[in-house]
Amino acid sequence: MTTTTAAARPKTSGVESGAPRRGVISKIVDRVGGGAVQVIMVVLGLFWLVPTLGLLVVSMRTTQVNNAEGWWTVFTKPAELTIRNYQNLLGSGFTGSFWNTILITVPTTVLVIGIAAMAAYAFAWMDFPGRDLGFLIVVGLLIVPIQIALIPIAVLYGGSGIFGSIPGVVLFHVAFGLPFAIFLLRNFFVGIPSSLLEAARMDGASEWKIFATVVFPLGKPAIASLGIFQFLWVWNDMLIALVFADSGNQPMTKYLQSQMRQFGSNVDILSSGAFMSLIVPLIMFFAFQRYFVQGMMAGSVK
Repeated sequence: MTTTTAAARPKTSGVESGAPRRGVISKIVDRVGGGAVQVIMVVLGLFWLVPTLGLLVVSMRTTQVNNAEGWWTVFTKPAELTIRNYQNLLGSGFTGSFWNTILITVPTTVLVIGIAAMAAYAFAWMDFPGRDLGFLIVVGLLIVPIQIALIPIAVLYGGSGIFGSIPGVVLFHVAFGLPFAIFLLRNFFVGIPSSLLEAARMDGASEWKIFATVVFPLGKPAIASLGIFQFLWVWNDMLIALVFADSGNQPMTKYLQSQMRQFGSNVDILSSGAFMSLIVPLIMFFAFQRYFVQGMMAGSVK
């Protein structure tokens, strides 16, 4: 027995089995690597914020000071800061364009999310004739550029009497936002375990109740991500506003673009208006940041 056991043991010849020993340099890299990455990310983040800081400083100084000095001199002359530019901005036509932007962006985002979520559920879990063909058509619409639809839609709006109105701008954004929204949500809804839906059907739940109580709550990460993207796309859009919104219904982007004609004399309006346009998207992002991160990471790990 002893001889057999000894023969069965592999000969190591003085070499230890298992993972190879790590050198001192590798250990130092592991210890410093995490901190170094964090430092690099912080530096890049601060570098990315420099233009935003410069915009804020410019928006809080008079035009004469901005034309004479760089924004970085504020660190030695903080007394030059003032809120007069924002007071003048809120007393101009910017306030009306701000509310027009909200009236365009919020309904568009809500309609896109609601319609796309229901359509995505149908494409993912309902069996009906032409389902696959319909989804292929939706995917094909993703590559249709907006520019080729401007003239036909303008003619259609002119005949229906909604050209230049806020509902016309909303409908255009909804139509071109739905293909991507349906594609995104459908791919997310497919990953929901089918056993949950089958259990709900066995309990007598209708398709609408399954969608409202099972699919929609589980799809919150993807829906939040879609909501943030759609909100930012519409909030920052200028092309559709230039074509389909008249002067009485113009959003902020069109209002600020109209001020570019006198850039040398109204940089105070442009800078303060541009910084005001950042506030609502930042609030939107930080309010749904947790769901946004979950939606971006969904599907990356099986």
